[in-house]
Amino acid sequence: MKLVLASASPRRKELLAQLSFLSSAAQKPFGFDILAADIDESHRAGESAASFVVRLAKEKALAGLSLYPTKGTVVVLGSDTIVVLGNDILGKPKDEADAKAILTRLAGKAHQVMTAVAVTDGKQTLTKLVTTGVQFCPMSQSDILAYITTGEPMDKAGAYGIQGLGGSFVEAIEGSYSAVVGLPLVETRALLCEMNVF
Repeated sequence: MKLVLASASPRRKELLAQLSFLSSAAQKPFGFDILAADIDESHRAGESAASFVVRLAKEKALAGLSLYPTKGTVVVLGSDTIVVLGNDILGKPKDEADAKAILTRLAGKAHQVMTAVAVTDGKQTLTKLVTTGVQFCPMSQSDILAYITTGEPMDKAGAYGIQGLGGSFVEAIEGSYSAVVGLPLVETRALLCEMNVF
């Protein structure tokens, strides 16, 4: 059974590769293809943050599967991550001004990072949702502007990367670190085992 990661994220690629030891233990070859699943990521009116991120993960997995003509020969993994502050979903910043506004809102506050994982083989689709609490330290405007200058915030939900320079603003987390990076390893492993990938 071929595994396909329906994500162009280098962080998800690195995290998924960490599970290769399970394949070695089971004496199965481990590798996976990567493709970018093109879906509409618009939020629907009245849709909760949790429902939204799970739907996106499922749609990415199913979009990836649709590119393989023979069902039952691949398992496709889709994942999506959002940052939630209060009732607001904070996506990737549109520009530097938006990144500044997002980071200013997050400074000194607690927020949630929700990451959903979906796996499908065409016969069944399984999902997991992981929510992690993240506490930011206070940030001055000069801290925020200096961080934006690095370019790191521009392609990340919530305008920061915990695994990169943005980690210097994270005072505490409650939950899964790998989920904040982009792929919760414990839950992903469980899903892939359930689909007999390992």
